[in-house]
Amino acid sequence: MDARTLRGMEIAATMPVERGADGWIVPSQSGPGTYLVVPHPTTTRQVALGLVPPPTTNQPWSCTCPDFELRGQPCKHVIAVEYVIRRETHHSDGSVVTEEVKVTYSQPWAAYNAAQMGEKRTFLPMLKDLCGTLSRPQKRRGRPAMPLSDMAFLCVSKVYSGFSGRRYSTDVEEAAEDGFTDVDPHFNTVLRYLRDPAMTPILAGLVRLSALPLAGVEQDFAADSTGFSTCNYARWYDHKWGKEQVKREWVKLHAMTGVLTNVVTSVEVTGRGTHDSPLFRPLLAETAENFTIREVSADKAYSSKANLQAVDDLGATPFIPFKASPVGPVPAIHSTELFPGITTTAPDSAWARMRHYFMYQRDTFLSHYHKRSNAETTFWMIKSKFGESLRSKSEIGQFNEVLCKVIAHNLVCVIHAMHELGLATPTFGPAVAR
Repeated sequence: MDARTLRGMEIAATMPVERGADGWIVPSQSGPGTYLVVPHPTTTRQVALGLVPPPTTNQPWSCTCPDFELRGQPCKHVIAVEYVIRRETHHSDGSVVTEEVKVTYSQPWAAYNAAQMGEKRTFLPMLKDLCGTLSRPQKRRGRPAMPLSDMAFLCVSKVYSGFSGRRYSTDVEEAAEDGFTDVDPHFNTVLRYLRDPAMTPILAGLVRLSALPLAGVEQDFAADSTGFSTCNYARWYDHKWGKEQVKREWVKLHAMTGVLTNVVTSVEVTGRGTHDSPLFRPLLAETAENFTIREVSADKAYSSKANLQAVDDLGATPFIPFKASPVGPVPAIHSTELFPGITTTAPDSAWARMRHYFMYQRDTFLSHYHKRSNAETTFWMIKSKFGESLRSKSEIGQFNEVLCKVIAHNLVCVIHAMHELGLATPTFGPAVAR
């Protein structure tokens, strides 16, 4: 679905598209005006009055907007009319019943249902293959250490199951019986590994590795952050109000996600007080190691010259809107074309070029920026499926639990891509040293 189709569906779903005497009246998305969409062939009266341009194309519709006049192809206003066009049913008694066509987004239900019904059957073998990339610990004196691949498998599958440590014990036994693990540890052992600081970089690496099967699919990315509530509370005495205040603690997940499959390509888990913007470039760099980046969208929290330049240095386009009062004046406009329809000789920086794009083609800019909402969809998918709260009491355990949720989510995205996009069953390669 291209950007014009998406914007046309948004107009049809959120704005009043009305039938007038001379055609359809469609509101503008970027201002208070309206455009007139009429069917071809246009009448002599409409052309004579200057309501519509003369029909120079064979298109079934004509629109007064600059996009249609320039391209002669269906614009977003025409697409909106096609989605809101009324079906007129003529009855034998001469009456006419009009019904609005409901705007819907297509969903391949057969593939979606197959992915959902067979998810767990595919998930566990895929998780075993993913965790199999971890090397076994070297032998040392004393009690033998648990295989790292098995403990990573059990940590992620525990979070995937949604069970507590004790209720997960049955799944631990079944994993050993089915050959997914070589050991059958006590549930306290699984919890001990889940709160081990050494597991944090390992799980973060598995997040990046689990997204690799979709490297040939994803080109556009979105950055955002979200919070997961914990079972811990912060208490303090408020001298202003003269009483004790209580507030639930939470941890913050910073992520770069693909906008097509909602896979998470890089992550960082921090405390609730960490700002978003400084983590944008590390997330971008990790994503660029494995993916070809075409464009990146993010909200105003990430709007900085360094972040925009980092995206531009990768040969990609940053669609990050500018704050109401950005620092520095808008450079003067001259006569060098940077974007279609934009001419300027602004200083050669990503900030200046995208500022002109934002100021003078805002509608097109916002259509790309709209992809940022896919990051919120990703967070909704993770929280609705694996829970928005954390069971672990320690901070390290909470960080690792969030990473396990992301790994499980990525594997689910790969499973859906196998059914909906025809992706072959992935293999994650030989063991790597950790």
